[in-house]
Amino acid sequence: MSQIIQDSRAVSMLECMMLIRAYEEKITALQAAAGGAGTCTSVGQEASAVGVVRALSTDDRILTNHRSAGHLLARGADPGRLFAEVMGRSTGYCKGKSGSLHISAKELGVLLTSTIVGGELSLATGVALSMSMLKQPGIVACFFGDGAACEGIFHESLNLASVWKLPILYVCENNQWQAYVHRKETMIGDHVSAWAKNYGMESRTVDGNDVEAVHAATREAIARIHETGKPYLLETYTYRLRGHFEPDDQAYVAADELAQWRERDPIAQMQQKLIARGEISPSDIAQMEARVAKTIAQAAEFALNSPFPAASELTTDVYA
Repeated sequence: MSQIIQDSRAVSMLECMMLIRAYEEKITALQAAAGGAGTCTSVGQEASAVGVVRALSTDDRILTNHRSAGHLLARGADPGRLFAEVMGRSTGYCKGKSGSLHISAKELGVLLTSTIVGGELSLATGVALSMSMLKQPGIVACFFGDGAACEGIFHESLNLASVWKLPILYVCENNQWQAYVHRKETMIGDHVSAWAKNYGMESRTVDGNDVEAVHAATREAIARIHETGKPYLLETYTYRLRGHFEPDDQAYVAADELAQWRERDPIAQMQQKLIARGEISPSDIAQMEARVAKTIAQAAEFALNSPFPAASELTTDVYA
C-alpha cells in the first residue's frame, strides 16, 4: 500500500505538481510511440489537483473523472502502478483492466474514476449518504468539469445533497473546454460556483492555477462542511493546456487563448513565486527535475517489464 501524502508545504506541493506533469507527458509519449490507445490528460490543472487533495484527510473519499492521474498521484499513488494500469499490465491498480479512464485505488480512498461525464456526481451522493447513515468519519471529494456541470446529473446531485445534508466537497475544475467545445458555447456566465446558491449551497471560485490559493480555499471549504454538516462547491478556475484526448493537435483552440494560459502555467508560476520568496533556488528546481525524471523513468521501466494478465483473468473481477 502506498503511503498517502499529506505534506502540504509549498515546496512539496510544487514537486508533486512536477511529478504529475512528467507522468502525463511520459504516458502520452509512450502511447504515441506504441501507437496505442490515447488518454485524457490534466496538463495545466496540476495546481487544482494538488491543492485540493493535499487538504483532505485519510478518512476522506475521492471520486473523480477521466482526467484522474493528477488526483491519484497527489493522493500518493505509485506512478509505476499507474503506468502499468494504463498499459494493461497485471501489476496495475486494477490488474490492467481499467486503462486510463477507470482507475480506482481503494487503499488510497479513491473509490471511482468515471469516464461517463458527470457519472461520479450521483455516485458521490450515494457514497456520502452511506457514510452519513453509517456514521463514518470523513467527507467525499467529488471532482468534475464544467462540461459535467452542464448536465442534468449535476443539478439532481446537488439538490439531493443539500436536502439530505451530505458531507460532500464538490470540486468543479473549470478548464474552459468541454471535450472539443468551448464552455462559452454551452454555459451562461463564467462560473459554475454561482449555480450552487440555487440549492442553498455555499460555494466559491478560486484561481485554479495557484496551488496555495486552492489549498487554502479547500481547507476553508472542508471546515465549513464539518461546521454545517452541509455540502460545499469549490470551483477551481483553470485551463486544459493539452487536447481532450491524445493525440490531439488542438486545431480547434484559438492560438491567442492558449498562449495567454501558457503564460499562467501553474508550475512555472509556483517556481517563480518560491524563488522570489527565497524558499528555493534555481539549483533546487534542477534537483527536483532530476528526482522527478528518475522516478518517472523507473516507473515506466517497471510497467514495461510487467506481464500482461493471464487469459484466465479475463472473466475475474467482473460484476453484472
